[in-house]
Amino acid sequence: MDQTTADVSRATGYSVQQVRDLERLGVIPPAERRANGYRQYLPMHVQAVHVYRGLAAAVGPVVARRTLTEMWGSSLPDAAAAVTALHAGLDAERTATLQALDGLATIAGESADDGPHDPLTITELAAALGVRSSTLRHWEAEGLIAPERVGSLRARVYDDGAVAAARIVAALRSAGYPVPAVARIMAVLRGLGDGAAAREALQSRLDQIATRSVALLRAGADLADVLDAVGRRERPAHPRSMVIGGASR
Repeated sequence: MDQTTADVSRATGYSVQQVRDLERLGVIPPAERRANGYRQYLPMHVQAVHVYRGLAAAVGPVVARRTLTEMWGSSLPDAAAAVTALHAGLDAERTATLQALDGLATIAGESADDGPHDPLTITELAAALGVRSSTLRHWEAEGLIAPERVGSLRARVYDDGAVAAARIVAALRSAGYPVPAVARIMAVLRGLGDGAAAREALQSRLDQIATRSVALLRAGADLADVLDAVGRRERPAHPRSMVIGGASR
């Protein structure tokens, strides 16, 4: 049954202007036009708006808009691959978060004593950690630690925060983590506070990723139905050609 913009608005909870904007941006398929110029939507358009809502909840509105804008003009295999890539992205986030939790367990006994300390030179920190100075320079180049540079010679010095980060990196490397994994862990841990706060934040992140994954699954099911509907739809008068499942529509 054909629907007006107001019908789509009522069915989706989006305003009339939002529905028009989604169509204008290519986030939902273009509507037909009646003889009087008014838009003529189909049930698949309502479902397409729901797809956008689900994708936005799963991967954010920017990625959702870009994905759907590209998808309507793609083949069905390419559309399926795009959704698979979104799932892979969420899985990568989950893996990094789990690695960070594992890293917290690994470094539980590696924190420096409480209280401020005098900054350490690179030689002093290397000796304290049992590594070479070149190793610390490599960690710095990889973005794992960030010493300060002081004096006219720009010598490296490590304050308490840099020392703590170096201890974490040393513990993770000793536990067998490769540098790329350590980099991901340090990026996740950065700014999360102490161990207890970090664990709570990471567990909350896992819960959020699970919720987003479910939203993506639901959106994917709706998306398959919309793609099928678009693929069956004959629209010879419309200037924009859609290619779904390898056939022009």
